[in-house]
Amino acid sequence: MGKVLVTGGAGFIGSHIAEVLLEHGYEVAVIDNFSTGSRHHIAHLPIEVYPCDITDPRVIDLIVSIHPDYIVHQAAQVSVPGSIRDILFDEEVNVKGSLHVIKAAVRVSARKVLFASSAAVYGNPAELPITPFHPARPESPYGLSKWTVEQYFKMAGKFYGLPYGILRYSNVYGPRQDANGEGGVVAIFADRITRKIPPVIYGDGEQTRDFIYVRDVAEANARALAVRGNFCVNISSGKSVSIQELLGMMQKAAGTGLEVSFAEAREGDIRHSLLSNDGAKNLLGWEPAVGLPEGIRKTMDDARGNLLLQPS
Repeated sequence: MGKVLVTGGAGFIGSHIAEVLLEHGYEVAVIDNFSTGSRHHIAHLPIEVYPCDITDPRVIDLIVSIHPDYIVHQAAQVSVPGSIRDILFDEEVNVKGSLHVIKAAVRVSARKVLFASSAAVYGNPAELPITPFHPARPESPYGLSKWTVEQYFKMAGKFYGLPYGILRYSNVYGPRQDANGEGGVVAIFADRITRKIPPVIYGDGEQTRDFIYVRDVAEANARALAVRGNFCVNISSGKSVSIQELLGMMQKAAGTGLEVSFAEAREGDIRHSLLSNDGAKNLLGWEPAVGLPEGIRKTMDDARGNLLLQPS
């Protein structure tokens, strides 16, 4: 099968990808600077782990020494508000760091590099559901940095013959997501509900999102490694739900009815997002296996377990 290097492999999504790749028979190595990722996420896995930051130019030689057959590039600055607060840090990690990975991939003649992109590249959509052919109109530095790296991958394919796949994720959720560092709304709600702290909705709560369970994302990556040619697909559930509806489902799953407060909408937030996953279904032979109610139950169970493990 070959060796796969997962950048950011100790993180929320990356650690699930590492697990699924092992199940598919790949040898796995991980690079992570552990700024948001956790050794606990991957401690049980038979993998090689290399502490390193992708913004450090020495990561290029490190990747060459690992000599992976494939690279799944997950390491990133993932916060939209964070990208607005510190536009240079967002660029440093997401653009410069990705260029280090691309350069190393060219040097080792990688058979495929998968890039974790985002629905944020689309901005406020002109039509729903959004297909990969929808114009890119990012509304945040984060979306812009992801779009920029996509273009660098296309250039690397053109000038250096680097085989790549771009996977544009919708809103990924599930166990191991950090309610603080990676800031997904499901993780934030789960954390507050388990701590019996009233949840906060930014805006009116009528904004909609397409939520995809993390294990489904990991499976999509594993299947994408075997696809020939360069491609760009959406990895999504193909279904949308409002933030108010989401919170209601989570409160019901937890058997709670905490009072909800509302705050001003955040800069850079998109009003409605729904991604078509037809391309991924056809090209990868993949489709989501975990629906939102089941995924929420698994996420709430994980959040409760984490609360019990914390010192009182």
